[in-house]
Amino acid sequence: MKFVPVYDKTFNPISVVLRDFKEKVLKEENKTLKICVERNDNYNYIYQLQIFADNNKREENYGIAERLIKSILWVVGGYKIYIDGDDYVYDKIKDDYTLTGKRAFDVDFMQTVYEKTFEVIKAEGEAFPKANNCSVKIGGHLDGCRIGFDAGGSDRKVSAVIDGKVVYSEEVVWFPKTNSDYHYHYEGIMAAMKTAASKMPRVDAIGVSSAGVYINNKIMVASLFLKVPKEDYKPYVQNMYIDIAKEIGAPLEVANDGDVTALAGAIDLKDNCVLGIAMGTSEAVGYINDKGLLNGWLSEVAFVPVDYSKDAMIDEWSGDYGCGVKYFSQDGVIKLAENAGYKFPEGASPAEKLKEVQKLMLSGDAMAKQIYEDIGVYLGYAIPYYSEFYKIKHLLLLGRVTSGEGGSIIVNKAKEVLKAEFPEYADINITMPDESNKRVGQSIAAASLPEIK
Repeated sequence: MKFVPVYDKTFNPISVVLRDFKEKVLKEENKTLKICVERNDNYNYIYQLQIFADNNKREENYGIAERLIKSILWVVGGYKIYIDGDDYVYDKIKDDYTLTGKRAFDVDFMQTVYEKTFEVIKAEGEAFPKANNCSVKIGGHLDGCRIGFDAGGSDRKVSAVIDGKVVYSEEVVWFPKTNSDYHYHYEGIMAAMKTAASKMPRVDAIGVSSAGVYINNKIMVASLFLKVPKEDYKPYVQNMYIDIAKEIGAPLEVANDGDVTALAGAIDLKDNCVLGIAMGTSEAVGYINDKGLLNGWLSEVAFVPVDYSKDAMIDEWSGDYGCGVKYFSQDGVIKLAENAGYKFPEGASPAEKLKEVQKLMLSGDAMAKQIYEDIGVYLGYAIPYYSEFYKIKHLLLLGRVTSGEGGSIIVNKAKEVLKAEFPEYADINITMPDESNKRVGQSIAAASLPEIK
């Protein structure tokens, strides 16, 4: 490992661990482990890995397989895991993925999203599923008078778009993740929509980019509504965007903010194989495949581990260690600043703490510069791991963390890491939109989501 983050000395990139594991396995007697994760409509994702045949190395096999299965589950989404090739790995994963096991959060989340019981199944030989992939068209419609809304965890952005031209856009600070009253969310979203609507002669369509999981425009799971009581969720939150669109009187399309990030990049770059990463309140990821379509994947990469170190920071929501949200979001910036010994003002919100580091960056502070270099190291090592699942030609970075000079430092350091450590990925085009696009690009791309019929 040629690069070590100055303010995170225990960082042990899973990309390097996996590469070393694969090299060691091929030098010894080995066997094939097959993993399949199945989601709605029997669509699935299949991954194969050579593992040690030696039973004395079964814990090493399990350690790698467990992190890979966790990653696939959050990249693709699903409620069934099929395993073929190793009974020890199967038994341990089956124990992990129960409502009382180590991965109880993952099980509960996926059961909520897909409304199915979670299962881990041993499927040997012919019983192992055949590949069943899908592609889904997304956005690209800019005719008529459209509202594009981007619901972030620290601010909400809205644009009024007429025939592809932005006639108005605004950002408003809000605090959805700390409010338990769903009226707060409803009124905030409605205020943004009405402001955009007032700038156009009519509203033909509404597109929404929002963190979380959406099925048929319903809010299945979203961190924005983290504090809303469970008894209020289904009656008042699940159909919130649908209800607001009905009140305004326009067709609606809601998409995960990561997918809209990727769509914004594909539109701007006029190319495909775009992985978009929005580094903001969380880490939002989306992907436009080689056909210019979505894979129909969950892409909740905030919960995908990038650090193999057991000493890595725990994500308080999932209870797991080394997850991307603590590396590629405002949490990552705050973590590194605190590791460096910086003391934030008492009671400052995460968004305010990020702004403080950004102010230090503007003043030429060496610690702030190092924080962004460390995030660049994180990213340089994460890209090869993400490339296990996504074919990446372009990597588009968005979000508040990448604002200003800090974004350029992240990009340059990530390129340096790739060139030195993973030259096979050095030709990936890592890019950022310009500053104004970076701030409101999500809401503009969101406006293109619905087709006016």
